[in-house]
Formats: sequence, C-alpha cells, structure tokens
Amino acid sequence: METQLARTRRARRVHRLLAQHYPDAHCELDFTTPFELLVATVLSAQCTDARVNQVTPALFAAYPTATALAAADRARLEELIRPTGFFRAKAANLLELAAQLVADHGGQVPPRQRDLVRLAGVGRKTANVVLGDAFGVPGLTVDTHVGRLSRRLGFTTHEDPVKVETDLAALIPRRDWTMFNHRVIFHGRRTCHSRRPACGACPVLRLCPSAGIGETDPVRAAALVKGPVPA
Repeated sequence: METQLARTRRARRVHRLLAQHYPDAHCELDFTTPFELLVATVLSAQCTDARVNQVTPALFAAYPTATALAAADRARLEELIRPTGFFRAKAANLLELAAQLVADHGGQVPPRQRDLVRLAGVGRKTANVVLGDAFGVPGLTVDTHVGRLSRRLGFTTHEDPVKVETDLAALIPRRDWTMFNHRVIFHGRRTCHSRRPACGACPVLRLCPSAGIGETDPVRAAALVKGPVPA
C-alpha cells in the first residue's frame, strides 16, 4: 500500500513531467481583465472553452464592465450567450452577478474567495479559476478533467470536488496549485481522454496506477493525442 509520503513524491514527480510536456499550459479562456475571466468562467459551465471564446468578444464589446452588464437588456444578453447553452439561467446569473459587483464591490471583482462565492453563479471552482489566473492567488480547480485524472493517478478516491481538492492540496505545494491545474487539464484534454486514454503517448505512464486502461501502442496512442504532440 502506498504511503502518504510516497504518494506525495509521486505526485510531485508527475507534476514535473507534465510541466516538461506542456510548457505552454495556461487558462484556455480568453480574457484581459478579472471581470472578463469571471464572466467567461460562468459561461463555461457545461460548455467548452473554445465555444465560450467564440462568444465573449461580442459580449465584452457590448458589456465591457460590471456596470454595463448590470444594465443589459436581458433578451439581448440571452441572444449573445445562447451558443454556450443554458443561456437563460446563465443570463440571469450574469445580470445578478453584475448587480452584486456594482452594489457591493464598486464594480470590481473581489480578490477573495469568500466574496467571490457569494456572487450569483459562482462556486468554489469558478472562484479558484479567477483567483489563480486573474489575481495570482494559488488555487486548485477541480473540474471534470482534474477529478478524473486525480482518481486515475491514485491521488484521491473521492468524487466530491471539495474532497478531491483537499487531497490534492496535501500532495502539491501551494505555490504550484494553479499551474498544476492547468497542466492536468491540458493532459486530460489532449492525452488522458475520458473514454480512450492515449496511454502509449503518456509522459507519466510509468507513474500511473491506471496505466494500460487505454491504447498502449505508441503509434496508435500518438494518433489519439489532440493538438500538436510536444517534442
């Protein structure tokens, strides 16, 4: 049975290898301000980052600030965000969120988790994305990729995102949380797929207790990797 110390050492080795394999890992939502990242992250629920990035240029041009968004016509807002899915609920959350920012925070996005999670449509996952990528505050964002890979790698046995976050926080130094997140998400989107992982092209194959659940032939596995294959 793996000890906590051995698991910690393995987790940090996995992170180092992922850092080498994905040197350009980053948040794949396009944004220039904390407000834009907050809105984009709310829209990303049940939607791909690529689709959100198609929608946000027009959205941010129309509503560049919380004050502008709070005064938005709901029908127009719904039409702008329709491609992201669940657009009526998302529009309601965005309008309330913007009003809260104006009323409680001077129109600015607060840099504290306890304030962020009080905003409409913002949970712990969204708050950690904003803190890590807009404010440089380390955070672990347990999305579907991070949860899946953390279980496959034996870093947790939990399904609950908060419990997964707690387990990861015990393994990875706090300073590395945000980049660990990005690298694991890159790996989940490109190589360690949900249905057919490309095990034969995986940089952490030898450190993974789930090795072999996917395609193990290096050539066939490489063909499953999405995006450019790192050198």
